[in-house]
Amino acid sequence: MLYYLYEYLTNHGIHIPGLNLLKYISFRAAFAVLLSLLIALVYGKKIINYLRNKQMGELVRDLGLEGQKQKEGTPTMGGLIIIFATIIPVILFTKFNIYVLLLIVSMLWMGAIGFIDDYLKKIKKNKDGLSGIFKIIGQVGLGLIVGVTMYFHPDITIKRKYADAHEINRTSVSQNFAPAERETISTVPFMKNNEFDYSKILFWMDESSQEEWAWIIFIPLVIFIVTAVSNGANITDGIDGLAAGTSVVILGTLAFFAYLSGNIIFADYLNIMFLPNMGETTIFAVALIGATIGFFWYNTYPAQVFMGDTGSLMLGGVIAVLAIILRKELLIPVLCGIFLIENLSVMLQVAVFKYRKKKYGLEYAQNNRLFKMSPLHHHYQKSGFHESKIVNRMIIIGVMLAIVCLITLKIR
Repeated sequence: MLYYLYEYLTNHGIHIPGLNLLKYISFRAAFAVLLSLLIALVYGKKIINYLRNKQMGELVRDLGLEGQKQKEGTPTMGGLIIIFATIIPVILFTKFNIYVLLLIVSMLWMGAIGFIDDYLKKIKKNKDGLSGIFKIIGQVGLGLIVGVTMYFHPDITIKRKYADAHEINRTSVSQNFAPAERETISTVPFMKNNEFDYSKILFWMDESSQEEWAWIIFIPLVIFIVTAVSNGANITDGIDGLAAGTSVVILGTLAFFAYLSGNIIFADYLNIMFLPNMGETTIFAVALIGATIGFFWYNTYPAQVFMGDTGSLMLGGVIAVLAIILRKELLIPVLCGIFLIENLSVMLQVAVFKYRKKKYGLEYAQNNRLFKMSPLHHHYQKSGFHESKIVNRMIIIGVMLAIVCLITLKIR
């Protein structure tokens, strides 16, 4: 909104001192993160009190974990704080384009699914909440929207750098890049040009057919990524501050990628593909970071509020979509490594239990589980680690994984 005000005044010859700073993404991003943080801190307490007055307290199942029953009655649906604190700065400081709109739709879509789940649990007293099949349908629906938009929308393009860019002294940086193209390409290190083209999976087809039918590979993969990452974030949200803390690290890395990929000077220097109009997503990403940090203020141990599915499904969905539009989705197993190991711990626990039950009987399987409890953070709780120590160490691991992803910028 403020950017459009600046454009309107400039086009009508009205110049207000300092207003021209709004044309810089870095300036608008700085104000967006500050505003989102302040909104979350100031209004977060009001939202928590409102949720408490509405008796939106968490119903805690007795899993035999230390300090678990003390959390009974802690307000949930705290994801509303993150959504509210993000949307306002995005509206104020962002120049809207297809990428920003996709992120807003993703936030509201996944937030709505999580809200319905929390609402059914707390208001309708349905302990199971929204049926798993309906959650999957919602996640698949968002993945379909994102996949179709990324594949067919005319404004979603990339610009590759010419191979001879460093040999020919062109008059401007923009001339080092080829014209904009619409392609199903992702960034991945250790491959030719550090790119992976999904159409090449259809190797038995000729080149024109590969380009025509690439959506058969690309769209289902997008659906899988959105579903997997949102579920991973949901599973990770099991102890105070874990999902919020690890998400901030992931979002910070993606915001950095967005700024570099959307700036032609940095794209030229780092020899990476330039993504036109991507810079505006930096503002969305940092606004979400500020909102999540503000929520983290109230969510650290002992938590005054839980994000609920409203927050965890939303954060996972937005992280997935942001990685996809940045062409960094193949880095997700590393960048979202905490989500991945939490997800895998649940799947391995179930698979090993079923195998041992079938081979050795129920009693043996119950007494010889792979983990003391899954997801993995509960295993460490059962092992005697305090919540805060588990969260802090997982955040540190998340930072290490983020650094590995950032190193890929120079592996080319």
